[in-house]
Amino acid sequence: MEETHMEIDDSLYSRQRYVLGDSAMHKMARSTVFISGIGGLGVEIAKNVVLAGVKEVVIHDSQPATVSDLGSQFFLRDTDVRSSTSRAEASLSRLAELNPYVTVSLSTLDLTVNSDLSPLSQYQCVILTDCDLELQKTVDRFCHSHTPPIMFISCSVRGVFSSLFCDCGPEFTVVDPTGEEPAQSFIASISQANPGVVSCQEGQLHGLVTGDHVEFREVVGMETLNGKTFPVKVVSPSQFAISCDTSGPDFTPYQHGGIARQVKVPKTLTFESLESQLRTPDCLLVDFAKMEAPSQLHTAFMALHQFSLSHDGELPRARSEADAEALVQLAKQVNSNLKLVEEVDEGVVRWLALTARGCLPPLVTVIGGFAAQEAIISLTGKFSPLQQWLYLDAVELLSGQEKLDPQTFMPRGDRYDALRICIGQEMVEKLANLRLFMVGCGAIGCEMLKNYAMLGVGRRPNGMVTITDNDLIEKSNLNRQFLFRPHHIQKPKSVVAAKSTLEINPDLCIEAQESKVHPATEDKVYNDEFFSRQDLVVNALDNVEARRYVDSRCVSNRRPLLESGTMGAKGHVQVIVPHLTESYSSQQDPPDMDVPYCTLKSFPATIEHTIQWARDKFESLYTQKPAMFNKFWSIHSNPRKALLHLTEKFIPDGMVKVTKMLDRRPPDWASCMALARVKFEKYFNHKARNLLHAFPLNTKMKDGSLFWQSPKRPPTPLDFDPTNQLHLMFVASMARLYAGVCGVAYTEQDCSPAFVTSVLLSISVPQWRPSSKRIETDVSAKKPENEDLSTDVLTLCQRQLEKRVASGDTPPELLTMAPQHFEKDDDSNGHIDFITAASNLRASMYSIEAVDRYRTKLLAGRIVPSHCYYHSHCRWTGMALH
Repeated sequence: MEETHMEIDDSLYSRQRYVLGDSAMHKMARSTVFISGIGGLGVEIAKNVVLAGVKEVVIHDSQPATVSDLGSQFFLRDTDVRSSTSRAEASLSRLAELNPYVTVSLSTLDLTVNSDLSPLSQYQCVILTDCDLELQKTVDRFCHSHTPPIMFISCSVRGVFSSLFCDCGPEFTVVDPTGEEPAQSFIASISQANPGVVSCQEGQLHGLVTGDHVEFREVVGMETLNGKTFPVKVVSPSQFAISCDTSGPDFTPYQHGGIARQVKVPKTLTFESLESQLRTPDCLLVDFAKMEAPSQLHTAFMALHQFSLSHDGELPRARSEADAEALVQLAKQVNSNLKLVEEVDEGVVRWLALTARGCLPPLVTVIGGFAAQEAIISLTGKFSPLQQWLYLDAVELLSGQEKLDPQTFMPRGDRYDALRICIGQEMVEKLANLRLFMVGCGAIGCEMLKNYAMLGVGRRPNGMVTITDNDLIEKSNLNRQFLFRPHHIQKPKSVVAAKSTLEINPDLCIEAQESKVHPATEDKVYNDEFFSRQDLVVNALDNVEARRYVDSRCVSNRRPLLESGTMGAKGHVQVIVPHLTESYSSQQDPPDMDVPYCTLKSFPATIEHTIQWARDKFESLYTQKPAMFNKFWSIHSNPRKALLHLTEKFIPDGMVKVTKMLDRRPPDWASCMALARVKFEKYFNHKARNLLHAFPLNTKMKDGSLFWQSPKRPPTPLDFDPTNQLHLMFVASMARLYAGVCGVAYTEQDCSPAFVTSVLLSISVPQWRPSSKRIETDVSAKKPENEDLSTDVLTLCQRQLEKRVASGDTPPELLTMAPQHFEKDDDSNGHIDFITAASNLRASMYSIEAVDRYRTKLLAGRIVPSHCYYHSHCRWTGMALH
């Protein structure tokens, strides 16, 4: 395939980009995916793959839309059913509007076991949903033997049971098996032994597993290791052995320093064809409470395919005991040949037969999410693919149904027929009368609402779905929150989500609120009386305060709570029943490890330290100090009044800092640049000189060890270079921020490198003089809270105020500033430019490897990475409602 490099729209793909990386994103953008069968499962996969950003999705399905399809296919409407429009044709435009960068087209390929399959050669991934086994085998045989192999995925949902199969070809290379950030450890010692044993510094865990690879850097005394990569064997959480004899003559004794950084080594996996895997399946075990379930379900699904083959493609009739018995006998025949289980679980097979013509929407969601994720993995090599079968069920929903009248499960000619076959009319009515409150309409919230629409939750007069989210829709939301479109940007999430959900199912009673769920609102909106009216509460908001408040209300009002969240390719769900299960508040997240003050201020060791330093500088210079400036002058009105306080020996909080800020306030753009240039000298030159003056390179500790050894890095003073783009970026972005705070006008031309360079050439900066300030080295020391109120400082403050008063009245506009609040997603505001430039300059000063703008944005913005296709744990919604 021709290698092309396309620009990635970071405003749309930012969260996904941090999970997958640019290489994977580019691979996806060159890939075309074919999906056959656009029922509920097929459209779920197509939706997820389109949102992910492949080049093209081709959908294939000539089957006309039916009323029953409306219960799981969220892109079909009543008008499509009345006009007998094919499911693929009806879904085409609705899929296409999900992502402007993805082409969605229709295929009319005659796809049968006897068809010419050569048209499939143009695709990188072929996905079949709910189709017969013979066609699956035929298509997989073609894909598996193709050069290069075409990734093949097949999946189906039958009632409350589901299956998923993946075939990535005879050889498939996984570039990054876990997708986790590479582990990095600072070294305390390396033994001279065979094998050499590496010990981490005190308090550090290496985070490796046996078989991982590490590369060594900056080792002093055993320099032969530097730049080399070795596989490791874990000895303990803080020690690992490397496959290297470090006792030989080439290895001098270890002295100090060094970093061991994990290296991701590509892995080659082998996949078997579907035909082989049918006989000897490799099944993923997903529920340790049901160890035999995968083998039992594989046997049952094999029997189901045989039943369909012998009944002209028909599945067992809903709640037909005769068909259930026939399927049990087929399953026993299958097992006598394959011998996958000691004894067929007749109960499981019977339930599969009784519900096979039905469909449980939450199960469609989860299998569709998994299938889309496997498609992305197969196209990119990022993360480890499924090898090769996944079986999931929600058989717990069927408990007690054997006592019910079979007629309660019979179709009635409405959109809930497929659901009714699975759970019965009584449960359908319970869902219809449910009062449900959901907090958060983000990625999880959108998927939940889709499921509520499919399940018909709250559609009766006694029922109601109430949703709340006080956020507005941003462009970055569109990558994974499928209820929103570009024309919804800057509109309330809850209002738009409610409207979009009604388009899926107009029967719903849904109420959108925009109030923030927070203890402060307890007596206004979300009080005990409100919670007592709810049958179920769902939290889909990643906010600890909101989570704890909702949990406490649910416990005190004895209301069940469904708690959920995602991070990258990981997700969790917790069902909380008051006084029966553990509550959310009974758990505690592990505390964040604070970086010592002295590390951030003087001794950074990683890029995370330099980014945190830059982020702290932003908050201090452009948010906290301007806010303090405004508060001070709102109380003390003018410099004359402030001077009076000073002469009366009354020193208001913040006076020294505020006076200095007023004295140094830049009046124009050139002054903003001059101030930024002086800051460059202070941060990246004078700071390094002061450190080296206080602690020369040969400084030793009391025990005789060197002061400057890992993780401490000696700094190198940076000399400003007007031809260096990073230097100019720092000055220009910092000047822009000062201008924004101080209300200084500037043009786009003023920020151009040529203009900035011309101004900087005329700016003089203070010469370095050794500082008398003590440099903190104690890792337990905290940042000083008190302002320096020494006599010299107060005298200077008084002079500055006297000068200001002597010059006449100070205009009110000079006594106000505009605090800048950090916003990571607006690339035009220069915030990330400043953080990137400042952190990478500091990294350069300390010989730390720099990172690009996107990595900086992730760490500085504390963005939680997410997958658009992994909000599929919503399958448990149905079980929670039950």
